[in-house]
Amino acid sequence: MSRKPMVRPGGRSARVQQSVHQAVRDLTSEVGRDALTVPLVAARAGVTPSTIYRRWGDLQELLSDVAVERLRPDAPPADHGDLASDLTAWAEEFLEEMSSPPGRAYIRDALLGDPDGTNAGQCSAYAAEQIDVILDRAAARGQRAPDVETVLDRVVAPMMYRILFRSGQLDARYARRLVTGLLGGQDS
Repeated sequence: MSRKPMVRPGGRSARVQQSVHQAVRDLTSEVGRDALTVPLVAARAGVTPSTIYRRWGDLQELLSDVAVERLRPDAPPADHGDLASDLTAWAEEFLEEMSSPPGRAYIRDALLGDPDGTNAGQCSAYAAEQIDVILDRAAARGQRAPDVETVLDRVVAPMMYRILFRSGQLDARYARRLVTGLLGGQDS
């Protein structure tokens, strides 16, 4: 079971989280991920190592927490005017980001330090929220659209499987094929 307690949205807890996350990001770029230690991160963040151990449990859980934050989308998906265009653009961007070396590292970290599945669930929720925006737009335009779970199963899941378990280059054509396969039987 994860040692991470529920975090208050503000105050000291938020400042500690922000400074520790920033220290992880800075140190990762300066010395590399493999050189990170809890004492090194604590010193950079201006907290004691016990603060990190109490809050995150260990380095892997901290890296997982940072990874989940980094995997959170910065903005809603772009509106390209129709379901096929919106979903294709989103899938291409998602695949590009997740299959990049930093994206793969964040995915690995998010999963490795996630003993209770909370972080994996949060990453899935990020994708579902983005897809939901696209599907709501399609519905507002009067377009027939699949449900979120179908898009996750037929577009996101195959991409994630290939990112995690298959080597080789993934490209926008693959994302387009998945979306076309999903929407092929629909008026879009």
